[in-house]
Amino acid sequence: MSPDQAARPATGHAWDGGERRWNAYFAVVLAGTLGLTQVAGQATGHGRLVASAALIAMVPWYLFLGRRAMYGRADSVLPGIVYLCGLVALLAVAEANAASVTFILLALGPQCFMVSYGLAIVAVVAMNATGVLIALARGASGAELQTTIWIAVLGTAFSIGFGTWIIRIIDQSAERAELIAQLERTRAELGEANREAGRLAERDRLASEIHDTIAQGFTSIVMLVQAAEAVIGDDTDRARKQLDLIARTARENLAEARALVSGLAPAALAAAPLADALARLADRAGEESGVRATFEVRGEPRPLGTGAEVVLLRVCQEALANVRRHAGASSAQVVLSYCDNEVSLEVSDDGTGFNAELPTTGYGLRGMRARVSEIGGELTVRSVPGKGTTVTAEVR
Repeated sequence: MSPDQAARPATGHAWDGGERRWNAYFAVVLAGTLGLTQVAGQATGHGRLVASAALIAMVPWYLFLGRRAMYGRADSVLPGIVYLCGLVALLAVAEANAASVTFILLALGPQCFMVSYGLAIVAVVAMNATGVLIALARGASGAELQTTIWIAVLGTAFSIGFGTWIIRIIDQSAERAELIAQLERTRAELGEANREAGRLAERDRLASEIHDTIAQGFTSIVMLVQAAEAVIGDDTDRARKQLDLIARTARENLAEARALVSGLAPAALAAAPLADALARLADRAGEESGVRATFEVRGEPRPLGTGAEVVLLRVCQEALANVRRHAGASSAQVVLSYCDNEVSLEVSDDGTGFNAELPTTGYGLRGMRARVSEIGGELTVRSVPGKGTTVTAEVR
């Protein structure tokens, strides 16, 4: 930001409203200078009148052109040049008729810097040199001329130094204001990014829950319907058993859907500990697929956090679903082990296996890894073609 831009009021910044304060300051300095003109110096009555007229003429000059040059938004420097040239001319008239008007420079100096920093130095030098030139033209004595020169030099140095300092302060304030605005924008962007991340995380969570519960339930129902259709004309008892499994699976699926909508714990954990829920999953897998499924608890059971229990339940569901759909196994084992610092769940089968080093295209394994990773656990998959698969989830 340039100094002349910084000197202009900007909405929302600390210097808003400063124009009124500057107006009051200029009015006070002008009134003081007019007073000194009337009581000080050796000017004649005519000289005081002309000097006062020149000083008063600065008021409309300021109101109609100076304010535009200082506070306007025009990019052209022409109004500023015209305004400063007019000030120098009016000051020269006032000083030529009354030497006591030097006090007005306290108001004109800041105005120079508010118009433009580049023009200010030239204008300040010209205003302070005016008194020296007039003294020379009058034929002032050596002592009087020396005093006038010293006053001009000190006034110029003070005006430039003080004006430069003020402009730097305003410029720094503008930079800080811009930085704050950038931080506000960044905070808003981060807030939106966090909201978007939350939406994505919730979408992934729902996708995992639907995949591990409702989708698997529907898959089981389809498989049971197909099994019932195959025996409905030949083995009524077996078909009825399949229909009972279909009804039970549908009811459990409905309970899972209600728990998902309500944000509750899985229905399987609502009324039973983790071990019992896993045992029922193993029994169900055996009933639905004909696989010989067993469940075993090792170590002393202890309560885990709801998050860890939900993850282990879902891992077991997905692993047993993979056994039913892909493994072609004759048996499966589910082992829940309680160790000193961790709890592990192992689901193994004697099926066809697969190459665990190859990337998978399905959602199941990726979903299990994501779930276990979210609670700081670790999931490992060991499988060899023709020698079965073992899925192990370890949580702390």
